[in-house]
Amino acid sequence: MFAYLSSPKNVLHISNQLLIGGLALLIVGVFIAYGYEGSLNLPTLVAAHAGVILGPTAIKIGYVMRLIAHYNMSKSAGSAAYIGV
Repeated sequence: MFAYLSSPKNVLHISNQLLIGGLALLIVGVFIAYGYEGSLNLPTLVAAHAGVILGPTAIKIGYVMRLIAHYNMSKSAGSAAYIGV
């Protein structure tokens, strides 16, 4: 797994998936937790509210991973350009 994460392109791919998944979890959680709160049982309502918390968390982690991937890609591109000179 660490070998897979050593490539910035792989980290960027995972971060994009986290961003999309976190956004979907947030939207679905808000829609269910605040749109159908009267017709849901308690465990489903708790799960929907957990989605409202976990969605933004996934978005934040995905964004930080995206920043790290872009930094590492620019660092490797800069060092490759420096070696070529």
